[in-house]
Amino acid sequence: FQLYGYCYQDSNDIPDTLTTITELGSPLEMIQLLQTSWEDRFRICLSLVRLLHYLAHSPLGSVTLLDFRPRQFVIVDGELKVTDLDDASIEESSCTSNSDCFMEFPARNFTLTCSVEGRCQSMNEKRNLYNAYRFFFTYLLPHSAPSSLRPLLDKIVNATGNCKKHVNANGCLALKLSPSPSVNSEFTQKCMKSANSKYKRVPEAFIPDENYRCWPSYHHKGCLLSVFDINEAIEICDSYSQCKAFVLTNQTTWTGRQLVFFKMASNHIVPDPDKITYVKVTD
Repeated sequence: FQLYGYCYQDSNDIPDTLTTITELGSPLEMIQLLQTSWEDRFRICLSLVRLLHYLAHSPLGSVTLLDFRPRQFVIVDGELKVTDLDDASIEESSCTSNSDCFMEFPARNFTLTCSVEGRCQSMNEKRNLYNAYRFFFTYLLPHSAPSSLRPLLDKIVNATGNCKKHVNANGCLALKLSPSPSVNSEFTQKCMKSANSKYKRVPEAFIPDENYRCWPSYHHKGCLLSVFDINEAIEICDSYSQCKAFVLTNQTTWTGRQLVFFKMASNHIVPDPDKITYVKVTD
């Protein structure tokens, strides 16, 4: 969280008062997040992964957030940031045996290893990881994820939920690879349908009406989704019975995927130099 300034002052009631000035963020509302596009939710998870990595390797050592709940975070420019550090701790629990390294959560419990130095190994890091899983990853990552990325995402979600020994904040950085072109290119392997044979290409054209709603969509009154290429757009249109055409725009998401309008008819097409329309060819 960006700190813009701070000052110390003495108060009659509370001595050594510290006032901080930080950037303004939006409260995190999980229901609203579940209604956003997968890429927006992925971006939030990616920023959380960066935070987990920093907490595990901070200059003070491994830091745990004892009150790791959505209300402690805000959204700033589409990314997740922690706002309350009152309950942060750098103390790793001391132990004499593994039974002392017991972590209890509402749904699951875990026992970690007691090191020869008498400290529970990676307890701060594991606590952060599991809380990230139960409050964020399990809700935000799997929903409507691109099919080619689901095996990787399922692996990350399951591993963090099981608190496996080999899973740490470094391992979760695999999320950074997910939106890369090399991974997204798998979409082209999935769908080899020909745009020329199934769809008629109409350059510099747009369909202003004929909208239908879909989920998730970047447009609340229509079906506006992101695609990697024309093949994925065809696959999406073919998956909706009401889809009879789609329009490629010149807009992209933060990962570089192209925004596409999906339409239920093509009765009224107007000129638009920034768009390309594809109309499904009827038999």
